[in-house]
Amino acid sequence: MQQNDRYGMDAIAGAIDLHVHSSPDVDPRRFDDLDLAREAARAGMAGILIKSHQNSTVERAKLVSRVVPEIQVFGGLALNDPIGGLNTEAVKVALALGARQIWMPTRSARNHREHHGVAGGIDILDSEGRLRPSVEEILLLLAGTDCILGTGHLSPIESAVLIERALALGVRRICVTHPEWRATHYSIQEQMELSRKGVLFERCFVSTTHRCGFTPFETIFDAVAEVGCASTILSTDLGQPDTPPPAEGLRTYAERMLAYGFSHSDVHRVIAENPARLLGL
Repeated sequence: MQQNDRYGMDAIAGAIDLHVHSSPDVDPRRFDDLDLAREAARAGMAGILIKSHQNSTVERAKLVSRVVPEIQVFGGLALNDPIGGLNTEAVKVALALGARQIWMPTRSARNHREHHGVAGGIDILDSEGRLRPSVEEILLLLAGTDCILGTGHLSPIESAVLIERALALGVRRICVTHPEWRATHYSIQEQMELSRKGVLFERCFVSTTHRCGFTPFETIFDAVAEVGCASTILSTDLGQPDTPPPAEGLRTYAERMLAYGFSHSDVHRVIAENPARLLGL
């Protein structure tokens, strides 16, 4: 195990980052898939889940896992415009190939675009506030599988309808994507209500950077303290050239959590145990 001068052990040993970006991608990325996996393995991490806003990462993850067997590499699919949006056929293929997370629309979500002052975007609800038939079919495809349903960049109002129906249909693994970001912000009360239903919250390091409005670490850790470690996952959402390398960012995140007063077991729970449980490992 690597040594960490401040805490006597590496804070991210055995960690699984469920939200990290790499190339090939249309956006500039710090690492390609192989270098990302090697960097994470050198850091003593147990796994990574590669995310793309444009295309499936499932096939890429399967190949990287063969080349870098020291670490588990997972992939998923974000339901954005480049893959046809709420495309049930694309979800079927991704699941058949072993997708470990299906994200609702991110950059193509109407909520995301409104946040950035851009018109258009994908709504998962119809004019009467009901889930669109394609979303209902996607939830049926996910029900009974070990694949995670991620809320992506939907609004909390949309996500509330989505989550209620997903639970009713038997979707077992649900993760709210960065609840601290202003575009997808959930109140503590909303988080507590969802956590009682078994929903987990992915609190991303990138929210603390210039890319997402410099959310204070204390704001995130206050939410963890109030809502609970049992429903929290710390991920990075890193990979951009102008942010820290993902493994470095995760280590900083873990050390900040320790400095805030959480125990080593708390930190290990939110960066290793909870991600592993959500993946069904």
